[in-house]
Amino acid sequence: MKTFLMATSAIALLATANPAFAQDADDGADNAEIIVTAQKREEKLQDVPVAVSVISGAALANQGGINLESAQYLVPSLNFRKAAVSINQSLFLRGVGTSNFSLAGEPSVSAVVDGVVYSRAGEAFSDLVDIERIEVLRGPQGTLFGKNASAGVVNIVTKRPTDVFEGSVEASFFSKSEYRGRAMLNAPVGENAALRVTGFYGEYDGNIRNIGTAGDNRVNGYKRYGLRAVLAAELSPSIDATLILDWRKSDDDCCTEIAATTPTNANAVLALAGVQFLGDKTRTIKTNLAARSEQESYGASLQLDAEVGSNTLTSITAYRRFDENEIREGDLLDRAYVGLPQTHDVGPQTGKTFSQELRLTSPGDKVFDYVLGAYFSHADTDRTFTRVSTLCSAVAGATGLIPCGSANAQPSQIAQGTGVFGSIFKNYSLFGQATYDFSDTFRVIGGLRYTHDRLSIFHSRVSNVAVSTGGVNPSFDAGVFNNGLTGLNAAGQTVFIAGAPNGIPFRNRTKNSNLSGKFGFQFDASPSSTLYATYSRGYKGPAFNTFFNLNTTGAAEIAPETADSFEAGLKNTLMGGKLVLNLAGYYAKYKNFQANNPDIISGVPVSRFTNAGVVSTRGFELDMIFRPSRDLSFSGGLAYTDAQVDKFRVPPGGNPAQVIPAGTELAYAPKWKASLAADYRIRTGGSVDFSIGGQGSVQSSQLSLFDVSAANRAAGTIDGYGIVDLQAAIIDAEDKFRVTFQVKNLFDKSFAAAIGSGGPGGSFRYFIPREADRYFGVTAKINFGGK
Repeated sequence: MKTFLMATSAIALLATANPAFAQDADDGADNAEIIVTAQKREEKLQDVPVAVSVISGAALANQGGINLESAQYLVPSLNFRKAAVSINQSLFLRGVGTSNFSLAGEPSVSAVVDGVVYSRAGEAFSDLVDIERIEVLRGPQGTLFGKNASAGVVNIVTKRPTDVFEGSVEASFFSKSEYRGRAMLNAPVGENAALRVTGFYGEYDGNIRNIGTAGDNRVNGYKRYGLRAVLAAELSPSIDATLILDWRKSDDDCCTEIAATTPTNANAVLALAGVQFLGDKTRTIKTNLAARSEQESYGASLQLDAEVGSNTLTSITAYRRFDENEIREGDLLDRAYVGLPQTHDVGPQTGKTFSQELRLTSPGDKVFDYVLGAYFSHADTDRTFTRVSTLCSAVAGATGLIPCGSANAQPSQIAQGTGVFGSIFKNYSLFGQATYDFSDTFRVIGGLRYTHDRLSIFHSRVSNVAVSTGGVNPSFDAGVFNNGLTGLNAAGQTVFIAGAPNGIPFRNRTKNSNLSGKFGFQFDASPSSTLYATYSRGYKGPAFNTFFNLNTTGAAEIAPETADSFEAGLKNTLMGGKLVLNLAGYYAKYKNFQANNPDIISGVPVSRFTNAGVVSTRGFELDMIFRPSRDLSFSGGLAYTDAQVDKFRVPPGGNPAQVIPAGTELAYAPKWKASLAADYRIRTGGSVDFSIGGQGSVQSSQLSLFDVSAANRAAGTIDGYGIVDLQAAIIDAEDKFRVTFQVKNLFDKSFAAAIGSGGPGGSFRYFIPREADRYFGVTAKINFGGK
């Protein structure tokens, strides 16, 4: 609590950090001129009737952030769920998101990069490279962005090539052996084209000690590298083309789970000897397998913009592939013991997505303005997942902690299962949104989107056990549903042999159509203040819970999710554009809410994807940008969120008595969250300038473990915390170089990014992020070329 108050006080007095919501501090532009593409066209931020936060790429980089996880400290309405692999990590807006491990479910917060919708938000959680800005759109955005935006959109816009030869080289070193390097080259290619190429490399040893392997080594780190190229060309006076290619690869031993609370099983305490159970201060594990995530992804997109009369016709064609191999340490122990089986998982998967968008956009300065479009996507994901469990029992009379393979243990039993499963999503949609000006001060906004979804899945599991053993279920295929192979009974009649697998994969499919949309108005109360109010209908398509230990109760279709959202806001541009103060209030109700609920299968905790019932969220938000002079800027935000269960629905086959009470808060929805940032450049008049900066974020407690048990929910609650980052820089007066010194988490406030149940011996599992410790760094950047 003391550290939380210190962080809060530091933020209140803060006169330092790069602006989170402003453009680059050196461009001299007014705050009112910030340009966004939140409505599929370039518009001023203050003209958009949507609650939008904008993070400049420079602000994110100077804050030390390299991925979307860092953005949560700059946007109070945005929260991030940590998971063992990036594909399972999730974004939450206004307390709503989908913690989804199924291959046949989609996120509630859509990640869009340069106009391309990523089929799973986790694909965008790698390093952010050469970013122009990140736009965070809160509330349902399905009218323009599609079905997996029922809670909002994170729209990432990268930098485009210019007609000037320029480049940069950047190197960073942070404590605990973290190294980063980046390089960019921009060059004209012929008379009407330009190319921009960026490369990056980073590695980090990690913040967790593993004392269970040979020696003492660090884990929870990463090794990542990749390339990105953007070619922009004017094909004719009326046609522009932009080709984007990217490739990246990573080998992470992040994100490591920690047994952070004292086990209730005495033998588990003995097995974890050497580990101090300190809750979110725990930094030690004792395992014989380093959890890993090996990823490779690449993609290409081609955007064509053609003038059609006074309108613009845009085509975006994209293909993406994402490969990930999850290597998971399931038991968090250094070996198998009697009563404490060893569980190791290996699960490679491949995702391929093709998408095509066409849209026609009016000029934007008429009485009647519109965007019309059509969208198609095809996402195909396959996975092969193998679980190996080692179990043993004690010999007669043996007691205490007994390792499997020792003299006091019976011969070990190996339970193994391999599941092969996958999904195919097809989405077709037509959409349109228009604005009609009844007068110079009053406008009406309306939009519709027709969506048609087709989803198919398959699943087959082969195992060497006849009953559920050590987290491995028996074989699962079509035999579960048609009662197996045929045979003869005692009377010589042909019958089905109950439960016998027949080797034919279980298959299922569904389809659904939906009409959703938006309606609202804008009113200019004065030249500096605009009121707006909107109603939005959000939609997320049907799903299935397709994962390794699928069984019959979890095989049913998950119904589509819908949302009814009301939002009202006031956008103020004051002091001649130096101060932007935006307010928004909202209420949204989600029906057939798709969520992961904890479940136990074969004694192993899993996440069961279901329709959790009806939930709602309400609250208010404030965004502020204040730039009193060219060299001094402040920005910040405040969010109050009340997201809760209205009516819980027990999953099919679940215990009717296990109902999460109405009023229970949703996971990753802190009631209060705030951020404040500022930046001051000291111009000396000489060859070198200086800058000082800092950024702070505070939040109240938040639920991490959404569980029927009140005790588990209490144990799975992340305490409120605040963190403050500071930086100082030496800058060439002409911006040819910059050397930045940073301290992250100044007050060394420890916290967990996620808490889950199912640790060894009844302990709880924690994820401890890099930002939960104080660390230091220096970044040097050299710019060359340019005008």
